[in-house]
Amino acid sequence: MNTSSISTIKFLVIIFLVCLGLFFAKDFLMPLTIGAVLATLFLPVCKWLEKKSIPKGLAVIICFLSLILLIAGIGFIIGLQLYGLTEDFDQIEKTFTKGFKRFQQYIVRYVGVTVKEQEELMHNQEPMIYDLIKSMVGSLPKIITNFILIIIYVPFLLFYRNHIKTFILKLADPAHETDMENVINRVAAVSQNYLVGLLKMIFCLWIMYGIGFSLLGVENAILFAILCGVLEIVPFIGNLTGTFITVMVTAVQGGSMMLIFGIVLVYGIVQMIQGWLLEPFIVGSQVKINPLFTILALLIGSLLWGIPGIFLAIPLMAMFKIVCDHVEPLKPYGFLIGETVKEEKK
Repeated sequence: MNTSSISTIKFLVIIFLVCLGLFFAKDFLMPLTIGAVLATLFLPVCKWLEKKSIPKGLAVIICFLSLILLIAGIGFIIGLQLYGLTEDFDQIEKTFTKGFKRFQQYIVRYVGVTVKEQEELMHNQEPMIYDLIKSMVGSLPKIITNFILIIIYVPFLLFYRNHIKTFILKLADPAHETDMENVINRVAAVSQNYLVGLLKMIFCLWIMYGIGFSLLGVENAILFAILCGVLEIVPFIGNLTGTFITVMVTAVQGGSMMLIFGIVLVYGIVQMIQGWLLEPFIVGSQVKINPLFTILALLIGSLLWGIPGIFLAIPLMAMFKIVCDHVEPLKPYGFLIGETVKEEKK
């Protein structure tokens, strides 16, 4: 076995151990990592305020209040839309019940399972549904705790950013201190650019879906537009999932086939605009990862940290690629993760 093969095996073992550590330490690392990624979003604002002779502590407080207002504003809009949806709950329940009975008759006619047998089967599944609801309710305190920790981490990371950077530079060999500083700056920049581009993309999707759904006459159009936009954090399948939920709820509300077709048409038009205009000009090529490793990153992130892992997968993979690009033995892995380069024909 040659030296290159041994190095590859060592690298794979290290990656496996890192993933193992990330899984078992997720309760500690997950809120800290999300806080660090969000802190990079407010880093330019904080630096700009400090250049205007505003004390560092006050600049951090302004950024912190901006984050709180942003979260509160989005929550307020979603809350209003959900309240409007609950007002139509009786009508939705009646339509759903009617549609469910039709579905039962379809099963009886084409599958041969009687209504009584279907009801017994559903009754047998009730303990499982109860356990699922119990698990979701039981996880609420943990979700709230992690949310509070994330909010707390952001201002502290902004305030102590220079101290942390100096600490990392002290760990590096003096001969490579400049390279290490360059890596740190690029890692922060790629996280910031990804989040800014993602926020711009989500905002544009809100507008396009909001206009499209409103013109079609979809009930609670703004809520579904927000949902489709927010799910953009999951590449490839996020918008599709949001549109599927919109179609299903609209069908339950008694929407016509023409309305459902219109929703699908809006989805197709938005995807075309997003792919040909928004992504190249708004998001750009800040996160230079090929689609294969984008999917693998999302899968690994989901397995390790669940939904937060999906949110963090792309920026963390981009940061990992930057580290690989600046460490000589790891450059082949950076090339593997990165976008394919078309070779010029000779």
